[in-house]
Amino acid sequence: MILRNAVGSLVFLLGGVSAAVAQPKLIDAHMHYNGDPAFLKLLMAKLDQVDGLAFLLTDPKDLDGVKDFVKHHPNRLVGFGEVQLDAPDVLHQIDRFHAEGFRGLGEISGPKHNYDDPAYSAIYERAEKYGMMILFHTGIVNRTSPEIPADVSVDRMRATTLDNIARRYPKITIIGAHLGNPDYSWAAEIARWNPNIYWDVSGSTLIKKQEDFTFFKSVFWWSGIASPHSPKGGPSAFEKLVFGSDVFGGELEEFDRELERYHKMLDVCGVSSEAQANIFGGTLWHILNK
Repeated sequence: MILRNAVGSLVFLLGGVSAAVAQPKLIDAHMHYNGDPAFLKLLMAKLDQVDGLAFLLTDPKDLDGVKDFVKHHPNRLVGFGEVQLDAPDVLHQIDRFHAEGFRGLGEISGPKHNYDDPAYSAIYERAEKYGMMILFHTGIVNRTSPEIPADVSVDRMRATTLDNIARRYPKITIIGAHLGNPDYSWAAEIARWNPNIYWDVSGSTLIKKQEDFTFFKSVFWWSGIASPHSPKGGPSAFEKLVFGSDVFGGELEEFDRELERYHKMLDVCGVSSEAQANIFGGTLWHILNK
């Protein structure tokens, strides 16, 4: 069970014993579990090193093998259920993840319909009922086995499809992976008016844009602007970003590489230390403590 104390720390009940969890320095919203218990040990060492917490994206087949580990490391791991929207038992899977204390769903990917199709309404209703966050893949997606036919379309995973979901389910916190790559402007504009949408900028974007990081100032343009055309908010539009490493396949080295890319981009764009503190953890910590 998860409780909250008066100072905003999470309090977990493990075997009847309460354990307060202090705010970490870093929260990774996008960490894939590869099903290998050995990876968990390496991940724990990395998170201890940086005083970090990771949203561990877990396939339903791996739930039984990882649920106790997640429960016993509440200061380092938050469970996310990596369900498929079109799975015939998807609602049952969501129920199982929720029953085990998982706080979110994702990374959602590969839908047979657009993300905002009414066919998925029952799924989003269930997530909203349970107070679960949702991490969606957006934009271009890899094709690791091009010789095998696959019913996958990036058009169904456009950043714009999250706008309708955010408006229909205002209690769901939505994280869009990859800032809609390459639809960055659309992604930012959607986040500008939807207080329940955030983005990570993991993947290839900070590699291909490394010679032009100031580009992102044109995407997150409304910092400090007082206008009826912009919502009231904090001093930095960049705070619609959260950190995500998109580590998958056990390649934990990508965590350090992505962390370095984030820091370089934000520094080049002149993002304040206060805003960066929220991007690297404060925003998600607040959401976890709602």
